[in-house]
Amino acid sequence: MRARTHFEDLEKGNRQAIIVDELPYQVNKKSLLERIAELVNEKKLEGISHIQDESDKSGMRVVIELKRGEVPEVVLNNLYKTTQLQDTFGVNMVALVDGRPRLLNLKEMLDAFLAHRREVVTRRNVFELRKARERGHILEGLAVALSNVDEVIALIKAAQTPPEAKRELMARSWRSILVAEMLARADADASRPDGLAPGFGQTAQGYRLSDTQAQAILDLRLQRLTGLEQDKILAEYREVMAQIADLLDILSRAERVTQIICDELRAIREQFGDARRSEIVVNAEDLCLEDLITPTDVVVTLSHGGYFKRQVLADYRAQRRGGRGRQATAMKEDDFVDRLFVANTHDYILCFSSRGRVYWLKVYEVPEGSSTSRGKPIVHLFPLAEDEKITAVLPVKEFDEGHFVFMSTAGGTVKKTPLSAFANPRKAGIIAADLDEGDHLIGVAITDGEYDVMLFSDAGKAVRFAEEDVRPMGREARGVRGMQLDPGQSVISMLVAKGEEQSVLTATENGFGKRTAIAEYTRHGRGTKGMIAIQTSDRNGRLIGAVLVGDTDELMLISTGGVLIRTLVQDIREMGRSTQGVTLINLDDGTKLAGLEKIIETDEEQA
Repeated sequence: MRARTHFEDLEKGNRQAIIVDELPYQVNKKSLLERIAELVNEKKLEGISHIQDESDKSGMRVVIELKRGEVPEVVLNNLYKTTQLQDTFGVNMVALVDGRPRLLNLKEMLDAFLAHRREVVTRRNVFELRKARERGHILEGLAVALSNVDEVIALIKAAQTPPEAKRELMARSWRSILVAEMLARADADASRPDGLAPGFGQTAQGYRLSDTQAQAILDLRLQRLTGLEQDKILAEYREVMAQIADLLDILSRAERVTQIICDELRAIREQFGDARRSEIVVNAEDLCLEDLITPTDVVVTLSHGGYFKRQVLADYRAQRRGGRGRQATAMKEDDFVDRLFVANTHDYILCFSSRGRVYWLKVYEVPEGSSTSRGKPIVHLFPLAEDEKITAVLPVKEFDEGHFVFMSTAGGTVKKTPLSAFANPRKAGIIAADLDEGDHLIGVAITDGEYDVMLFSDAGKAVRFAEEDVRPMGREARGVRGMQLDPGQSVISMLVAKGEEQSVLTATENGFGKRTAIAEYTRHGRGTKGMIAIQTSDRNGRLIGAVLVGDTDELMLISTGGVLIRTLVQDIREMGRSTQGVTLINLDDGTKLAGLEKIIETDEEQA
């Protein structure tokens, strides 16, 4: 059972309050308020600033004032979860069925109740019928006496004693046209009392009085012989005969018994059906963790080393131009933030692994951290296989029909699946793409059907095609060819762009790279070998990465020797596709450029 509550705006400040009007019947108000105060003092229940009991003779009213900015629904859910504001009680649904106790479900209990009520109504009508027959039998005798009043008076006056008068009354057969007509109309046998001998009552010779009737005549007061009183006796006799006929009709028709049960239940409802003091809620105990968490925007960061955390958005307070900014996380020397986004605590994060599986995570499930903490390794949040790693994370507010998840594998296969196909989360993850043996997922992005897709191979080739060239398909589909590769080649980057405002920065394993305008990558059909993105000469080596950049972005270059160099994109000049590029990093002998990542966050705010 759940207390009856509502929300009210407080006059002082932009604050609200939870008003408790009624409590479940078994809950003590004083104990409840003490429990709430205890939880607030222990910091186990947050968002409450004050509790005021304003109950009086007019009714109950407890005001729970909330702190400014708190969401009343969330605080109320926490109250339901931790206090007796919502309580459950067991119902032992055991009943005697055919004389034996049985545990019943709700339907069986209703059936047993209706059977019980049917039995009660039937037995009550049988009892009333017996009493009506007994009363009717006496009234028949009185009606016979009134029809023969002069003879009855004379007989009684002539008798020496009351027993003698009774014998004389019972010995004679009396004539009564009224009684004969009534008995003929109502069926004489139906109105006979139980146990009455066959010789008494209406016979061919007349009406024979029984012992009970004769005694009732002797006990009759003289005032009942007046005309008005005689009419009353006859009217009551007619009513009793009509009642007997009605009771017999009820006992012979099951639908009339059912109607009586319905009418009695309605009468009970009208008499006692006042407003419920507490609310009965089905499955009220099924409050999930999300119901207890305030919807709020947070900043989620994922480092290059795989450390995941969330921080409140207030940590990133606005600064004037030229400010130092704020360090979002304490990183190791060989780590940096390469994914940062703002999401609501109730949003989802889709995490795609190299094996083509997708795992769900609510934003509030991301470990909370401070600006000085590193977070928690993302691999510890999912049941990943030994050689499986998370390659992409996508924040999702709602799984609508207008967006798609676009994927690419190292083998050049691409696939577009409606975002709605990922709407049913499973902790163990589900298949996002059916991968060939030895293939793995290298890129994932959310699109709306109007993006351009760019695939880059380690051979320095690139293919650009419209997203609409790939039809939507199911999660378990293999996909279609996005780029044709020669033996030994693989796709190392997938980029999606809407418009041509940005440029593409490519880098090779020997530390060379360049920026090239997107417009230079002409759009062709998918499935081709593509065009030259950068020369993969002996000087450059193979292509190891490609990212979309703007003039204000920063890059992190990682060598196989563990050296990291941070550089500004604006320091790398724009060049054509067929050029070899310029030096991005000076490498030691025996080392190669291993990775290229765009840094999402900077330590200093740009002017």
